[in-house]
Amino acid sequence: MLPESTNGAGGGGGGLAVPMDWLCAEYVADDVMRASGLVAPGSLEFRAGVRTLALTVLLDGPGLDGWLRRTAHDHPWDAWVTARLAAPPAATPAPDLALARDTWRLLRDTELRAADLAGLAGLGGVRALDEERQVWLPAWQLGVALSHLALHLC
Repeated sequence: MLPESTNGAGGGGGGLAVPMDWLCAEYVADDVMRASGLVAPGSLEFRAGVRTLALTVLLDGPGLDGWLRRTAHDHPWDAWVTARLAAPPAATPAPDLALARDTWRLLRDTELRAADLAGLAGLGGVRALDEERQVWLPAWQLGVALSHLALHLC
């Protein structure tokens, strides 16, 4: 007989701790990224967007407005995630935090080659994006931009 899911709740029965908060956040993020159609599902870019948005959803809580603010270009998303994981909300179960920390480590340590989005920052007026100019970016940086756009499209 399989043990019941405790979702990190006590009881000491040795039950299976299921990271339900993380799984729900990842489901929402995957759904948003698929609905936006920005990148092909299964691509590295898609995974970066899903992981970034899942971290945002888990650490910020429910609310589209909050997710849009957190993923905005001028928001220091990486510093915010680092701070939230260092001092997480008390209600966040340990299994969810473990997956969030692993995801953050993966997003920091993985680099993707993408168009130089940072080259457009701080420039006045309208300037076309030169997709030929590519740079190596941490996966979270591309993920933040993709997840923000995906949230606007959904």
